[in-house]
Amino acid sequence: MDLFNKVYRTQIYDTVKQAGIYPYFHQLQSGQDTVVSIGGQDTIMIGSNNYLGLTSHPDVMQAGIEALQKYGSGNSGSRFLNGTLDIHVAFEKELADFLCKEATMTFGTGFQSNLGIISTIAGRNDYILCDKENHASIYDACRLSYAKMLRYNHNDMADLERQLKAVPESAGALIVTDGVFSMSGDICKLPEIVSLAKKYGARVMVDDAHGLGVLGKQGRGTAEHFGLEDDVDIYMGTFSKSLASLGGYMAAKKEVIEYVKHNSRPYIFSASMTPASVACARKALQILKDEPQRVKALADISEYMRQGLKKAGVSIIESKTPIIPIYTYDDEKTFVACKMLLERGVYVNPVVSPATPVGQSLLRTSYTASHTKEQMDRTICAIKEVLDILHVKN
Repeated sequence: MDLFNKVYRTQIYDTVKQAGIYPYFHQLQSGQDTVVSIGGQDTIMIGSNNYLGLTSHPDVMQAGIEALQKYGSGNSGSRFLNGTLDIHVAFEKELADFLCKEATMTFGTGFQSNLGIISTIAGRNDYILCDKENHASIYDACRLSYAKMLRYNHNDMADLERQLKAVPESAGALIVTDGVFSMSGDICKLPEIVSLAKKYGARVMVDDAHGLGVLGKQGRGTAEHFGLEDDVDIYMGTFSKSLASLGGYMAAKKEVIEYVKHNSRPYIFSASMTPASVACARKALQILKDEPQRVKALADISEYMRQGLKKAGVSIIESKTPIIPIYTYDDEKTFVACKMLLERGVYVNPVVSPATPVGQSLLRTSYTASHTKEQMDRTICAIKEVLDILHVKN
């Protein structure tokens, strides 16, 4: 049988393309900002993870330019060998200080960070307890680790404890959870997770990709939000969201970082972060430290949008984060809604099965500290109009 037989069959995306409602791979003719250019039209962007609005900040862009001029476009090697620059080391020290951890290490992407951390820390005789709504990179990392994965129902602490009881006393156990869940926008129950980890001798890892710059008075993330910064063993996060760049990190005790640095295949055998990426993330971190009011501005505009949608009768998933999912229920209606909103100058992300259960399709919207109330008012009107036209129940 030909391996390629499956690629020649009609796929769902072929059908959606033929119907003219294909919602993916839109080409932007501008950088990420509150308003972007798509198809030559100014479009309000509420599908980005640019939470602090720093991707277009002039100081961030200038830092990237200067790093490009000084160090060149790439490092031509891994951190393990020739790919470590002085700015890598300086940035990791600054990030560790900000996160109140002994040390950090950086990876080329957030996805690679989870692969590199989890596959190294957990082995064949260990157990990983994984929230069912964790990011896909966590699931792939669990597979790569060869550890036994036990999935617990989303934010269900009784189910987590049931799974912990099944872990042999002789085995190591790692509880891995998103801090802020990327689709629903809800926050993990970190106090209960920490309590259970102590009770059963497990370690705790928080994927704070959507928590850094979003939660906590200083924007340090989920653990700061709950006052549990000394109780989380490993933080993982990305630079592609609040820190306006590309890459990822691990923060932990120095000994844990050193072990992963010298044993993680995704780390050792991948090229290091480019100079411009490091410089941009480093400058964004400095802005976050200098301007913590951006965290409050993000919370304020998100709450303004949340209340505005509810007043308009739009059915949303409740959260306390910048991620506000809007129910559309039906996959096809979701694709049509995205098209109609784009025609009205608003970009949103579709979330359909199997990413959600059948009948629970969503428009995933997300907001930045630099969005204005005027932009939000226009967006609310557009969303309400489209959902009414499509007879989406509220």
